[in-house]
Amino acid sequence: MAVDVVLGLQWGDEGKGKIVDYLADKYDIVARFQGGPNAGHTIIINDQKFVLHTIPSGVFRENIINVIGNGVVIDPITLYKEIEGLIDLGVELGDRLLVSRKAHLILPTHRLLDAASEASKGKDKIGSTLRGIGPTYMDKTGRNGLRVGDIESGFHEKYEALKKKHLKLAGLYPEVDFDLEAEEAKWMDSIEKLKKLQKIDCEYYIHHALKEGKQILAEGAQGSMLDIDFGTYPFVTSSNTVTAGVCTGLGISPQSIREVTGITKAYCTRVGSGPFPSELDNEDGEKLRKVGGEFGATTGRPRRCGWIDIPQLKYTVMVNGVTNLVITKMDILNSFGEFYVADSYQVNGETVTELPFNLSDESLTPNLKKVDGWGDLAGVATYQELPSGLKDYVSYLEKELGVPVSMVSVGPERNELYKLS
Repeated sequence: MAVDVVLGLQWGDEGKGKIVDYLADKYDIVARFQGGPNAGHTIIINDQKFVLHTIPSGVFRENIINVIGNGVVIDPITLYKEIEGLIDLGVELGDRLLVSRKAHLILPTHRLLDAASEASKGKDKIGSTLRGIGPTYMDKTGRNGLRVGDIESGFHEKYEALKKKHLKLAGLYPEVDFDLEAEEAKWMDSIEKLKKLQKIDCEYYIHHALKEGKQILAEGAQGSMLDIDFGTYPFVTSSNTVTAGVCTGLGISPQSIREVTGITKAYCTRVGSGPFPSELDNEDGEKLRKVGGEFGATTGRPRRCGWIDIPQLKYTVMVNGVTNLVITKMDILNSFGEFYVADSYQVNGETVTELPFNLSDESLTPNLKKVDGWGDLAGVATYQELPSGLKDYVSYLEKELGVPVSMVSVGPERNELYKLS
């Protein structure tokens, strides 16, 4: 069998958690392949809101195995808060949560370094969530990180050596408010709990599952425009958020990948610093933020809002090899009699449809195309019943992006997601 992939095509917050939850009952395994607790996947079921930071979004479907892959970085404190929250909600994990031994651990001193480094940048901050993600991936590529499998042998010696290195580095930055002793005590307690989870060699586990004919869904975090290689560098995350990250994040070969479902909002948002060509710093942007509830699931920060960006989406469709699209938050545009899409850019007097090397170029401005709105969606039960204006917008996006739309979401609940066929 093969692995299907669900990932975001913008700067994150596209609604991946809801889509994975919706699709999960068709699969035996849902596997998270990258990122850390800087991502928040929000799922709403029967008016109950759940936010997952590390655990895959298949957890709410009974009998589905959830794998935290080797490409993920894990903060044991965050992971156990999440597990305890799920248990309080009546979600029994049992043996359905598996953790790769090769996944790297976020230490308290990683978070200290993150906070100190970001504070030192002043107005040049990259918008870090201060969860220690960047420093953890730096240790991973620097070949001295601490992994889940290290818990089983020589753990304390390795921990102390890495902590010593971090404290030396932290001395290079101005002091920040961080209670290391208290955070370390919580972290060590969570490590003891982590020891009780089932740990796997992810690459072998996934390989054997595929040989047995298991259906696997790979879940990404953040969005493609935050990819360390192909995003708006340096305002990016520290991992590969694109389809290629599935191979390195789970230990599978490229030919194992089948369908790639790319998710985009009907408009666009971004959290933190960095370029955003179609951003609206006006009443329309504020309206999108208010009506769409655009505040970060992890940080609570207000999201920057703008119109959908066609050149940006063409780029991420290309890089990811997207085979079908899901458009979320269609309902947020209900109250707009008309809205716009950025269908190209103007750069130094020239119209371009490809992303330039530097999206922060001050000479870049989006060319906007007007789209008619469609009004209220109340009482709509099927895609066929949706207003013609909404369906025209879907057709327009299909034509521009060259990929079929498989589903549209018109609300937060599971039953507000419509298939096109």
